[in-house]
Amino acid sequence: MSADRKIKKIGVLTSGGDAPGMNAAIRAVVRSGLSQGIQVVGIERGYAGLLNEEIHEMKSSDVSDIIQRGGTILYTARCMEFMTEEGQAEGAEICRKHGIDGIVVIGGDGSYRGAGKLAMHGINTIGVPGTIDLDIASTEYSIGFDTAVNTAMEAIDKIRDTSSSHERCSVIEVMGRSAGYIAICCGIATGSDDILLPENYDGNEQAIIDHVLNNRKVGKKHHLIINAEGIGHSATLAKHIEEATGVESRATILGYLQRGGSPSCRDRFLASLMGSAAVDLLLKGKSNRVVGLKSGKVVDYDLDEALKMEKTIPNDWIRISQLLLRR
Repeated sequence: MSADRKIKKIGVLTSGGDAPGMNAAIRAVVRSGLSQGIQVVGIERGYAGLLNEEIHEMKSSDVSDIIQRGGTILYTARCMEFMTEEGQAEGAEICRKHGIDGIVVIGGDGSYRGAGKLAMHGINTIGVPGTIDLDIASTEYSIGFDTAVNTAMEAIDKIRDTSSSHERCSVIEVMGRSAGYIAICCGIATGSDDILLPENYDGNEQAIIDHVLNNRKVGKKHHLIINAEGIGHSATLAKHIEEATGVESRATILGYLQRGGSPSCRDRFLASLMGSAAVDLLLKGKSNRVVGLKSGKVVDYDLDEALKMEKTIPNDWIRISQLLLRR
């Protein structure tokens, strides 16, 4: 228990893009810490707020009625200054000034790198995966994905209704700059006709055009294309399809709609487990670690090792998505 006694005050911050379920993780950090006699402070606006000393004590009542809310009550922001050695050293000094012994950082790979820099300067840090893109290699699941993919699926279903009514081709762009997890899950779940992923799209528009024409020949009245943000140019693709096929085509970019909304049960539950696990690690004297999910269990890894891991969409997912397309 000697390691436990060294930790008297911990901080929690959210960084990078917001994700549904971050509030559940914040709640878990605050209440897990308080229940073990640890003072907890919230750091607003991520690393920018740390440098600006936007730090305040958090009590149990401060996290009441937030678990069902999307976004993050601590706000989030980008911070170029914290990417510098001077900014990182200043952040560590501010932690010491406020008596903060450890910080839980909720965010993606970029947030993890910032946590690693604080650890290098002597501040115990634990990362919790919070990103709708599901692209953190050290975990099978990241907070926010389930809500985002369900939000996108519901929107796609609605667009499909009007697309069918007007006998259109719809190109629907979902989030995912470098990872196509939202696109492939939504594509399979909505029975789309084409799924364009950053991981394997070869830019062959003619193949898509031919697919639209072939589907028309066999009597299909509408065509649904799910396009990942990393590929983009959805409006241009829709225009090219209409010009080449004569089929009315429209592009819809779902955008930030996917980040908002009340988190799903899965996001609330796993965020709670991960936030609590992060506090346990700090109380054990651990630092430079990240929490993750593996085979349904909460685990942790060395942060530097986690950042070196690689993650790709399973080949079976891609194979099945191709098998289910109407040809």
